[in-house]
This record gives sequence, C-alpha cells and structure tokens, in this order.
Amino acid sequence: MRSKLIASALSVAVLAATGTGYAVADTSKPGQSMTHMKTGAGLSALLEGAGVVLYVQGGATSAVMGDSIASANGQVVFHIPITGTKSGVQHVGSNIVFFNTSNDKQVTLKNPVIDLAKGQITAVIPQASADAMAVLNITNAAALKAKVTNDRKAGVSTTAYAGATLALAPGIGAALASLLGLPEGALPDGAAFGSADVTLYGKIKKK
Repeated sequence: MRSKLIASALSVAVLAATGTGYAVADTSKPGQSMTHMKTGAGLSALLEGAGVVLYVQGGATSAVMGDSIASANGQVVFHIPITGTKSGVQHVGSNIVFFNTSNDKQVTLKNPVIDLAKGQITAVIPQASADAMAVLNITNAAALKAKVTNDRKAGVSTTAYAGATLALAPGIGAALASLLGLPEGALPDGAAFGSADVTLYGKIKKK
C-alpha cells in the first residue's frame, strides 16, 4: 500500500538533470515564470523513515533526484508555476504536501508566496489555520541578487534569483510533527529544508 502510494504520488513527475546533478525543467509554456525548489540531501530520507512522503499538488510537478527518496542522496524537486508578483512571488493553485502513510494524516502548504524583502515564504496550512503564516525562512535573502537578461528581439526580460537557501520557520517543525502525528522533535525548529531558484519573465517596456 505504502509503495503504491509513493509511486502514485511521483508518477506525474517531470525531471531533467544536468551532469552536475542539478535538477531543471522546461517551463510549462514559453515565458512561464517558475520557481524551482529542491529539498536538501537526506531530508526526504528523514521523512520517509518516519513514513512521510513529500510531494506537490495542483499546477506544480515534482520529481526525485538520487537513488530514491529513502537514500542519503535523495532529493525531492518541485517545479512550481508563478501566478503573480504584485504582493510577493505567488503560486496560486499549487500546494506542497506532507503525507504520513502510517496514519493518513496530511499537512498542506497551500498557495506559497515568496517575499524576498522579508526573507520568508508564507503559505496557508488549512489543517492549522485559515491565515497565511511563515513556513520557510530564506536564510541568505540579503545576499540574493537579481540577474536581469533582456532579449530585445523577442521583447522579453528575464529576472532570475538563484540559490535561495531555505530553512523551516520558527515553530513550523514542531507544528508539522504534531499535525502529522510524529514524535516531538522529529522535525527540529529551523532545520534546513533545501534551496530555490526563481525565474520571472516579463515584456520589455518600450521607451
């Protein structure tokens, strides 16, 4: 049952890896702004050891790097379409899901929003509250620099932020453990989660 669930959760994954082992994905359509997120090596194994599978729902896709989610080098990769940037980098319609296969308890990080200025990612956790809360901190937010590339022939401007490092926000580790029915301390506060790259496409404004 558990193996079937894991296979089902990952069967829609789309993954292309470079020779360095970094996961990338083609955008779902030309000019589709995307966030590419991957967990740190070993996190998926830690979760799997507790019976928890990590995947995405909605417009996002997920895949696995490494030998398996249970291996020391295993990483889960997310490709999440960006739906707006008016108040943070928004991902409406995409959810990050923690599912405990041993008790069928689920925690959903719904519609995550990246706020580079505040150095955090917020999301609604329906199992805990109807209000958005900080779920991940961007620990190197102050050092992130935008790389802007203009393709004047195509009239497209690309703004990329690479290498944002992510850690569980204060209180989130304990909340996830409690909601998933895991032992206290199973997910330490401030634990490293992974990294993210954000790529935004826009039209070049004519002067």
